[in-house]
Amino acid sequence: GVAGGPRSPGLKRTGLPRSAFTAPHGANREAVTRLLGEALARILAHSSSAESRPPLSLNERNWPSCKLPERGIEDEALLDELAELLSGCMNQAHPGYLGHMDPMPSNASLIGALAAAAVNNNMLSVEMSPVFSRLEWGLLKSLAARFGLGDDAGGVMASGGTLANLQALALARNRAFDVQDMGLTRLGVEPVVFASEAAHVSIRKAAMLLGLGRRAVVSVACDQDSRMRVAELRASIERAGAGQRPFCVVATAGTTTTGNIDDLRKIGEVCAAHGLWFHVDAAYGGALVFSERHRHCLEGIERADSITFNPQKWLYVARACAMLLLRDVGQLESLFRVSAPYMGTAAGIPNLGEIGVQGTRASDVLKLWLSLRHLGVHGYATLIDGSCELARHFKDCVDRRPYLVAAGRVDTNVVCFRGEPGGLDSIGCDRWNTRLQQSLLRDSSFFLSLPTYRDGRWLRAVLLNPYTDEPEIDRLFERIDAFAARYD
Repeated sequence: GVAGGPRSPGLKRTGLPRSAFTAPHGANREAVTRLLGEALARILAHSSSAESRPPLSLNERNWPSCKLPERGIEDEALLDELAELLSGCMNQAHPGYLGHMDPMPSNASLIGALAAAAVNNNMLSVEMSPVFSRLEWGLLKSLAARFGLGDDAGGVMASGGTLANLQALALARNRAFDVQDMGLTRLGVEPVVFASEAAHVSIRKAAMLLGLGRRAVVSVACDQDSRMRVAELRASIERAGAGQRPFCVVATAGTTTTGNIDDLRKIGEVCAAHGLWFHVDAAYGGALVFSERHRHCLEGIERADSITFNPQKWLYVARACAMLLLRDVGQLESLFRVSAPYMGTAAGIPNLGEIGVQGTRASDVLKLWLSLRHLGVHGYATLIDGSCELARHFKDCVDRRPYLVAAGRVDTNVVCFRGEPGGLDSIGCDRWNTRLQQSLLRDSSFFLSLPTYRDGRWLRAVLLNPYTDEPEIDRLFERIDAFAARYD
C-alpha cells in the first residue's frame, strides 16, 4: 500500500501444504525438515537396496495417472507416490546392469543437484547466477586445458551431447560460410560434413536442424574395429562435387555401440591439410583424459577445434551434465553470440545464455564441481582404469568361447559381442542372441543391450558400475554357457 496505509497481505497461501515452500524467515522449517528428511530416507532406501531388484522391471504394473489433480495431497501420500514411481525405474545401480552408458550417480553430484535446485539460479546470465556462471566459465577452461587445447580454450555446458554437437556444427558452419545474419538461402553451394558410419545419430540430427539436411553428412566407412578409415576420409573429401563445400570432419572418441576411438591424430592432420573444422565427439571416451594409463588413446584430440564431452557418463555425474569445449573460446562470441539487452553484464565473463544453445539452464556445473572435489583426478583415474581392466577380462571371456565372437578391439570399457553357434544362419544367430538377452534378464538379473550392428543383433556390455567385479562377470558367462548348452 501507500506510505502510512495498510500493509499488503501478499500472496495467499490458504489451502497449500505447510511444507510446500521453505519460508525465508524459517517459520515452517520443522515441517520442511520432516518432508525432505523422509524423502531422502526413502530415496536412500531405494538406492541401497538396488541389488534386490532386477536391472529392468519385468512385472506388469499400473502406470500412474497423469490426470491433473484438483487439490494437493498430504506429505505422506506424496512420498508414497514417489516410492511407487521409483520402483518402476530403470535400475542402473544393479551390478548386473551392463546395457547402456548410464552410470549410477556419485553422491556428491546428488548433493549438487539438490543444492542447485534449492537456490534455483538461472545460467542465463552472470547477474542471475553470479557464482555458478563464474564456476562454469573457469572450470571449463581448466578442462579444456586438460585436453590440451591451449591457453585460449574454454567452453559452455549443455543439457546433453546432442546439443553440444549441434552447437559445434553451428560454429563450424558459421566460420566457413558467415551465415549468422543472412542464412543459407544465398549460399549457392552445398555444405558438407564428414563423419564415420559409426558416428552418433546426433550429427545427422544437427545437420537437419541447421538447415543443411541429413544428406549433408557424408558417411565414411569404418575398419573392422569400428574406427573411421582415414584413407577413405581423404578420398571422400577429394570426391566432393563442384557444388559441394566441405567444412567439417567429426571424429568419434567412444562409439556408442562398440566404444572404439578413431585415429584422432591422423584425422586432425587431414583436417589441417584441407582447412576443415575438426570436431571430436568425445561424449563418452573423453573421460580417458583423467587416466595416465589410458589417455594415450586420445592422442591427437589436442588438435581439435571443438570437443563434446559428457561427464554424465563415465564421470558418474547425475544428469544432465555435458559440455562443448573450444580451442578458441572467443569463437562463442564472434560466431554464435546473440545479445539479450534485458540482461546485465559483468567484466571478464560472458552471459552464458548468450553464447550457448540454451538460454535458461540449470546450474549443472555444481554437480560436476562437487564430484571432482570429492573424488579428485586420482579417484576418477582409479574408476576408469578399473573399468577398462574389467572390460579386458570380459573380452577374454568372450575370446575363450568358440561360439562367441567379439566385434573387434576394445578401446574403452565397452565390449560388443555376438553368439554365432555352428549350424545357424544369420537370422538364426539373431534369434539366438535375442533369446539370450531375454534369458539373462529374466533368469539371472543381467541386462545387456541388443543393438543392431553390421546388419545383425549383437550384445553390448558397458562396464561402468563400481560394484561390478570379475566374479560377477564370471557368473554372467556361466549363465551364457548354460544357455548355449540348452540350445546346442
